[in-house]
Amino acid sequence: MHAFHITTKGGEPALTTLPEPTPGPGEIRVSIGACGLNFADLLMMTGDYQDTPPAPFTLGMEVAGTVEALGPGVDGPAPGTRVAVFGGQGGLAEQGCFPADRAVPLPDAMSDVDAAAFQIAYGTSHVALDHKARLQPGETLLVLGAAGGVGLTAVEIGKLMGARVIACARGADKLEVARKAGADHLIDAKTDDIREVCKSLGGVDVVYDPVGGEQFEAAFRACNPEGRILTIGFASGEVPRIKANHLLVKNLSVMGLYWGGYLKFRPSVITDSLATLLDWYVQGRIKPHVSHVLPLDRAGEALELLRTRKSTGKVVVTPR
Repeated sequence: MHAFHITTKGGEPALTTLPEPTPGPGEIRVSIGACGLNFADLLMMTGDYQDTPPAPFTLGMEVAGTVEALGPGVDGPAPGTRVAVFGGQGGLAEQGCFPADRAVPLPDAMSDVDAAAFQIAYGTSHVALDHKARLQPGETLLVLGAAGGVGLTAVEIGKLMGARVIACARGADKLEVARKAGADHLIDAKTDDIREVCKSLGGVDVVYDPVGGEQFEAAFRACNPEGRILTIGFASGEVPRIKANHLLVKNLSVMGLYWGGYLKFRPSVITDSLATLLDWYVQGRIKPHVSHVLPLDRAGEALELLRTRKSTGKVVVTPR
């Protein structure tokens, strides 16, 4: 089979021919129909992600496809079942072996492309806004990086939860994508003063930040008393320093959110969240925005779209 594979730590990934994988105990083999890309894939390439596996490994954190075979001791999902799996690696390939207990059966109405674009982006935003920040109807939510893979879902989910949503992104085209996802107000990160615009709108109660850097600082200063700031990631490349005395003055809370971490210590949070999200999908209340679908032999180009921020929503790679 073909896979977009890294052979040495920090080495460049390349399309490689590998043997067909055999599922081990607790695993299933999946014929991969689509793989969703994430910013974390770029960090894995340089070894900077907190869960970077040891080399050699195949990139691709989340997949959708069809179960082909079960490993020893596994009683389901049965071969032929369509599933989505957050495996953490192994998705940019024609086949892959993944933990059976992470396989989520898919509704018939959901395509492989939608399913591959679904779990991490929607799961991160739903767990962050609902479980962590306890976003309430009528509150004001500021979403940074609002046209990106997770940011766009935060706009969509925030609106569904009854918040007034301020979307911040770079350029008119990306802001239009956020507007269509439900944003009430738009901030152009290239030209607007984030703090001043938010203050003119009455301040913000919850900040959803996958960007970090200067945008975090501006959002921090725009928070209302008892505001909650969700740190999702640092796409800017700059991890902000938090002044604890400023937290005290406004009674602010800063909360980190690593969606995959819940699998290790409280998986029910993810299970319950995905059940809600899949129900919303079937009802037509949410729909993944996929700006690019590329074949496996163009996986490098697909990752470059993320690196250069030329995509909106998700980028998905299919085997052919």
